[in-house]
Amino acid sequence: MKLYVDPGHGGTDPGAQGNGLNEKDLTLDIALKLQSILTNGYENIEIKLSRTSDVTKSLSQRTNEANSWGANYYLAIHINAANGSAQGYEDYIYSGLSNTSPTANYQTIIHAEVMKLNQLTDRGRKKANFHVLRESTMPAFLSENGFIDNAHDTALMKQASWRQNVAQGHANGLAKAFNLKAKATPPPAPSDPGAGALYRVIAGSFQTRENADERVTFLRSKGIDSFVNTTTLSGKTWFRVQAGAYSNRENAEKRLAEVKKAGIGDAFLVVENGGATPAESSSGNDNSTGGNNDNSGSGNSSDMTIGSNSIMGPTSLSGAQMNAYVKTINPNAPDLGNFYQNLGEYYGIRGDIAFAQAIHETNYFRFTGTVKTEQNNYAGIGATGGSQTGANFATPQEGVLAHLQHLYAYATTTPLPPQYPLVDPRFSLVTRGSAPRWIDLNGKWAVPGETYGQMILELYAKIVSHTIKNLQTILTELPS
Repeated sequence: MKLYVDPGHGGTDPGAQGNGLNEKDLTLDIALKLQSILTNGYENIEIKLSRTSDVTKSLSQRTNEANSWGANYYLAIHINAANGSAQGYEDYIYSGLSNTSPTANYQTIIHAEVMKLNQLTDRGRKKANFHVLRESTMPAFLSENGFIDNAHDTALMKQASWRQNVAQGHANGLAKAFNLKAKATPPPAPSDPGAGALYRVIAGSFQTRENADERVTFLRSKGIDSFVNTTTLSGKTWFRVQAGAYSNRENAEKRLAEVKKAGIGDAFLVVENGGATPAESSSGNDNSTGGNNDNSGSGNSSDMTIGSNSIMGPTSLSGAQMNAYVKTINPNAPDLGNFYQNLGEYYGIRGDIAFAQAIHETNYFRFTGTVKTEQNNYAGIGATGGSQTGANFATPQEGVLAHLQHLYAYATTTPLPPQYPLVDPRFSLVTRGSAPRWIDLNGKWAVPGETYGQMILELYAKIVSHTIKNLQTILTELPS
């Protein structure tokens, strides 16, 4: 199959704008993520993007390119705007087509799959006389993924995980509509000498954020998804470009090879929580993007501020420290830290990392998604988007209790301790002991959620870093 993916606007045409965002940036990010998902996950699919960077391209140039290339399907990705008065998702096919046409059938399938993951109001399947739908010689589809000037939709758009889910929804729809064959998953290695370790693929380490962002842009142009992770080594701040994190060493090395093949000669692995750290580059040329070489920070670091990857374990941070961090982002956040500390200690769960998960799920307790404040649902239990807003809990303490009980179900097969009643409505639906580590929640707590656990650990690292800086400040202010 030959798929032409058209991220709307670009260059001098920003598209819709609102809440500090440009449509052209969002559509490109989603398109690149979609390309990566399809290329890595399915056989016999060839993808051409109308643009892979922020360039200007006319509508005629796009359709002419798709037509001359002989694409089998045209997929345009857009973001809507309506002066803040509307929200939700809708998609379009050409107005001259019947409801029984193959294009309409493809639209029905893709629409359903996208709606499963995008957490947006369903505005329906529509038709229009848009240029890209009318002038393309193959079946064509245009999606409008939320309203950039609507507070609810914009809060989602700002989340990389949401943009990943939107791309995944489109990929799922295309796979179902065109019967794409998934690539075979290699069998796991018979033994893993680094059991319990987390292997991070670092595609460069920089002293300036600009160079790190430039590397991310380059990797995306090669179909490799990555993000910038800030770390401190020997008192210096480094901006690391992470292109994956794996519990299996072999899979990490495969990813590392992909990154190096793309032209990143200074890529290396970092190992957390055990395992032998391979030799890491301490120098190299930034040949891929022509940026400055800042890679002396690659070093021999194990990023131990994140701590154990196990869900079960002691809570290191106090409730006050957790509350202090979240209030730097949301001054109106509720004081839940003590609940996570005390209940975490009772269940033997890392309550401080669970707190980081709650921050991730609720957008720092601002509840900008499907779940609302009054539900006291800090883990998104039962929330699947749309009208499925999830469980409700009577008090904040009960909400934290349900969260930790849900984690307990995933982390261990041990019976639930008897002091507190079971308030997690989905406890019995979990395969007990199926996720003893945070990264094991990938694809379970969040779908597809391929880096869900890693994001929680990254957020926890930020809380720890903030706490350490506060303690250092207090120490320097003490009289000698």
